[in-house]
Amino acid sequence: MARTLFPGCDVWLNNPLRPLEACGTSGMKAAINGSLNLSVLDGWWDEMYDGENGWAIPTANNDASPTERDDIEAAALYELLETQVAPRFYGTTVSDAAGAAGPSQPATGTTPTHWVAMIKHTLAHLGPAVSAERMLQDYVNTLYRPAADSGRRAVAESFKEAKELAAWITKIRGAWDQLIVEHVDSVGVSEEPLIGDTLHVNAYVALHTLTPDDVSVEVVYGRAEDNDELEDVTRAELSSFEDLGNGRHLFTGSILINRSGSFGYTVRVLPKHPALASKAELGLIVNA
Repeated sequence: MARTLFPGCDVWLNNPLRPLEACGTSGMKAAINGSLNLSVLDGWWDEMYDGENGWAIPTANNDASPTERDDIEAAALYELLETQVAPRFYGTTVSDAAGAAGPSQPATGTTPTHWVAMIKHTLAHLGPAVSAERMLQDYVNTLYRPAADSGRRAVAESFKEAKELAAWITKIRGAWDQLIVEHVDSVGVSEEPLIGDTLHVNAYVALHTLTPDDVSVEVVYGRAEDNDELEDVTRAELSSFEDLGNGRHLFTGSILINRSGSFGYTVRVLPKHPALASKAELGLIVNA
């Protein structure tokens, strides 16, 4: 069925109720065949939609009633079809059909250049990203090989590294409740930061019996929402700068303000050890 459906499909419509999307492999197969996806931002499409490989159907807020949600999303879908999808397909957008008979009439003999460009972009960028080959490469390079290397190190020298890691975890868990981010300050920008400014962040952390090598102190920054939540975040690790005595340490670092709009940052501390699969493995974190 897929062999018959996908090669003849121009637009693959997928409109589940967010966030109930499954794996979305049908839309991936469509992309590999050069189709343009038209879908809600859920599942894989939320990760891979880039504005030129298809269209994103706006969705209602989660607190909307089912009736309100249907009305909002149906109106958004029809507007997309009328104002973007159909004009591009028939080559009646300004860029595709300058001088055409009218905005709603197909331009005879005119190639829909924008549509073709979107297909080429999809085949070049989205197709390889959703292929089984890319998936296997990711599994091998980010999971299987690191796991195999970690396993070999763990059993070497009569499980030396595994024993050291177990002892370190015991130490970390016993001392974590005492760890405190005492104070965070910043210098280098005015009250209204500008794009291109460099913000220097200082974090004063009481590690008590732990050392700077036991932890990763990160500054997390991004767009600040009205409720003080951060969106579109970026993380940068701060460096141990000074031992202040009595288990207190100063960590410093700089971040470049590269976006406009509201800006916010915070500092967090996580355990750090070369034998951990990730900093989140132990489920421990301290926020400023």
